Amino acid sequence: MVCPDGTSPQRRLPSAAVPDLLIASDAEWIHRDVRSTLAGPDTTVRSVYSGPAVLPACLSRLPDLAVLDLQIGNMGAMAVSLELRLEEGVERLGHVPILILLDRRPDVYLARRSDADGWLMKPLDPLRLRRAARALLSGGTFFDDSYLPTPVAVPVSSGTVEDSGK
Repeated sequence: MVCPDGTSPQRRLPSAAVPDLLIASDAEWIHRDVRSTLAGPDTTVRSVYSGPAVLPACLSRLPDLAVLDLQIGNMGAMAVSLELRLEEGVERLGHVPILILLDRRPDVYLARRSDADGWLMKPLDPLRLRRAARALLSGGTFFDDSYLPTPVAVPVSSGTVEDSGK
């Protein structure tokens, strides 16, 4: 995709006053939760139930945000994200902001490697999901920090440390 001035766009803002969201998951509860949180009169939401269905859905109408479940049965969010980025790289597809829904802390590594614009840890809550969608729709990023371990204060002992070395 090339702009009239010959440059390639980096980020795309929502195409209209009505943002178009694409949800990809084989779990109906994820479609329900995301739709109930983000859908409204000013948003259109489309659903696909397999990873291979995401690219054709994006080619038919480029979404303003793709929400991908990491554990889609036959092609998860990491593979889908990489496929969309490859298509974007050869200019067959415009930029699609990608939000990946993660199951556990170690999945952050996969999300980082997949070139996603953001991620959220499950279980989903409406406030974090809305905040993430708002950030990605405005061209930014959102990286959920709920996966970080809780800091623990370690008391400093008042005794002296003896060197046990010889």
